[in-house]
Amino acid sequence: MASRNTFKQDEELTRSINIHDFARIWSYLRPYTRLLARVLAVVLTMTLIQAVIPYMNKVVIDQIIPHRLTTGLVWLGAGFAAGIAIYELCLRYRTIGITRAGQLMLKDMRRDLFTHVQSLPFSYFDSHPHGKILIRIVNYVNTLSNTLSSGLINIISDVFSFTVTLGAMFLVNWRLALWSLALFPVMAGAVLIIQRFQHAAYRAVSAKQSNLNAFIHESITGVRTTQGFARERSQYRVFQTQQDAVRSSWMIAQYYEFAIWPVVELVSTAAMAWVYYIGVSHCTGLYISTGTLIAFIAYLNNFWDPIVDIGNFYNQLVTCSAYLERIFETLDIPPAIADAPNAVPLGRIRGDVDFDHVVFRYDAEGPTILQDIDLHVKQGQSVALVGPTGAGKSTIVSLLSRFYDVVSGSVRVDGHDVRSVTVQSLRSQMGVMLQDTFLFSGTVKDNIRYGRLDATDEEIVAAAKAVDADGFIRRLPQGYDTMVEEKGSTLSAGQRQLIAFARVMLADPRLLVLDEATSDIDTRTELELQNGIRRLVRGRTSFVIAHRLSTISDCDRIYYIDHGRIVEQGTHKELLAKHGAYWRLFMSQFRVLSGK
Repeated sequence: MASRNTFKQDEELTRSINIHDFARIWSYLRPYTRLLARVLAVVLTMTLIQAVIPYMNKVVIDQIIPHRLTTGLVWLGAGFAAGIAIYELCLRYRTIGITRAGQLMLKDMRRDLFTHVQSLPFSYFDSHPHGKILIRIVNYVNTLSNTLSSGLINIISDVFSFTVTLGAMFLVNWRLALWSLALFPVMAGAVLIIQRFQHAAYRAVSAKQSNLNAFIHESITGVRTTQGFARERSQYRVFQTQQDAVRSSWMIAQYYEFAIWPVVELVSTAAMAWVYYIGVSHCTGLYISTGTLIAFIAYLNNFWDPIVDIGNFYNQLVTCSAYLERIFETLDIPPAIADAPNAVPLGRIRGDVDFDHVVFRYDAEGPTILQDIDLHVKQGQSVALVGPTGAGKSTIVSLLSRFYDVVSGSVRVDGHDVRSVTVQSLRSQMGVMLQDTFLFSGTVKDNIRYGRLDATDEEIVAAAKAVDADGFIRRLPQGYDTMVEEKGSTLSAGQRQLIAFARVMLADPRLLVLDEATSDIDTRTELELQNGIRRLVRGRTSFVIAHRLSTISDCDRIYYIDHGRIVEQGTHKELLAKHGAYWRLFMSQFRVLSGK
């Protein structure tokens, strides 16, 4: 997995272009090989036309004009016109074909990246700024568009053109061809030196753009906190620092990029001047016709233009190598939780849950979070987990949902180790309500239906009524069709949680997890919700995590967790009678509520 970082830190990149990354592009090109083959055939046709036209000019100048061969001139003119027409038609087909192939390939890559990111563990999202994840899926793939569509075919076209033109030059006059290549090593050496620095510059651009994107995403997410503490100026200064870093790195990269073109242009101009000198002065003992010289100059243009294009394409490769590295690095991160090779679908859950001497830590070298957790829950029982913050309560239910796997021991549902069944068959029968309630952009109805996509409107309303959400929903401007903004920002925290409760109720899960699900609901709303919660947990095995002990007093069993261990367990009355850790927690809350 990639090293952890923040928007202030550059992501590490390799020091050279990774050819293996470009080789992997073939897996995305393979489905479109027929289309690409047709495009390549068109490209070859265009290249041959480019090679024939200068030779036709040579024939006109050396033979047809001196001998006044009118008929031959007509035929060559007709051939020239036909060649140009065919070339333009081929050019149009090539442009459309490569654009289509490139976009289809990028769509597949973006699909794989998005799908894979959704399978990654929570720890990946906890350790990577969301802005940097977003830039990989959107910006980096978009940047690859030109290189992997038109650029890839164009470079093949340029290689064809380079090869055919070089062959034509040697066929026309091999000695002049050798003299015209005298400056080629100078150009190649200069380009290689410049591009070594250019690659490092574009790696810096990639890192700085990623940092800026991460900071912008973080700033937008935390804009309420920024305004609440009047830290707009401070954020502006950080933004300017990040933006200046992007600008500075980009300008350095541009200096190196634009240094290549003058080198190639200078060498190509010098080479043509040298050919003119040889052809006119006969200093090397070469005696060539005017037509041959003019044709050779045309061939030289066709020879050096692909060199310039290949150099420009290399510039794109330099840029894209950093982006491909980040994309494939993400695709290569294995999901922490995956189905075992022999995993089987879990049948309809009854609801027996067993934690057998479970030990867990997030990192192999990290501290132990859970130590010898041993608890057993029967079908339909409601269990509460209480204790101080960081004690390991949420980790226990995360193991049940198989967001993480145990280090030792086992978690079993109806006698099946959760690692032996498919993840989808387990989670599809669970309802999880978290403290940070998330609502998607869309209507209230759409957000409730997320619990079961095939639910009817009547079932949605019934689920809302069951958790006492129907009343406030009908008071909204458009009722169930009221649009919910991103994350439900236009609704109160209590309203968001009531909608989330309705969503879980509609899903009709066999296992229910309520992780601080009522923490943001005021006392009056909480009292109104109690009947709905009782209906929600009825007949289901339920795990409830709550700091408000008033919400769990009716649970069948309560476990007090501290430092990753079960310190006490029993019913509400039994634990109060012990005068232990649970009793102390209960009394501290009672004194706060009573004002004593």
